[in-house]
Amino acid sequence: MKIICIGRNYSDHAKELNNPVPKEPLIFIKPSTALLTDNKPFYHPDFSQEIHYELEVVLRVKKTGKVIQPQFASSYYDQIGLGIDFTARDLQDQCKSKGHPWEIAKAFDNSAAVSEFVDLKTFNPLSVHFQLFQNGNVVQSGDTADMIFSFDYLISYISTYFTLQQGDYIFTGTPSGVGKINIGDKLEGFLEGNKLLECKIK
Repeated sequence: MKIICIGRNYSDHAKELNNPVPKEPLIFIKPSTALLTDNKPFYHPDFSQEIHYELEVVLRVKKTGKVIQPQFASSYYDQIGLGIDFTARDLQDQCKSKGHPWEIAKAFDNSAAVSEFVDLKTFNPLSVHFQLFQNGNVVQSGDTADMIFSFDYLISYISTYFTLQQGDYIFTGTPSGVGKINIGDKLEGFLEGNKLLECKIK
């Protein structure tokens, strides 16, 4: 399985980091070793002094497909969850300033926390509300209605370049409000008011 991530899919988030709003999806990939499941704790790595949380709605691909046409895209997923794209912002800024790829800032071990998945048919996929709490305070609040590129568009676009396989995860982008984590923090992710994700920082 692979973890496909979409950057800057909410215009407010792109602006808060002084990045241009993309005209096409910005794609990067995390390896399977980045996966952190079952609400296990995240151990803060020594190589970064500025790890940021980025809460995202995650799609789980239900069947294999390649060059999927938009009108068929919705048949390739039926469950969603929440994920935290942990980002070493200091390393990312260093890499970007040198024009280098920034996988070391995004794809390190345990950098993709993923919740349990729930049946999408209980939600309106065009407007799913989600929130992240840090130590009991709301730090991110988003709605998929504000995405630049919809779920179906992402499925079609990604599959033009990469074969989507059953079990792949797609992190669909984070809203504004990203910020630094600290050892001792407790992160909680809610989807339509239901807590799906909890992660303690150690």
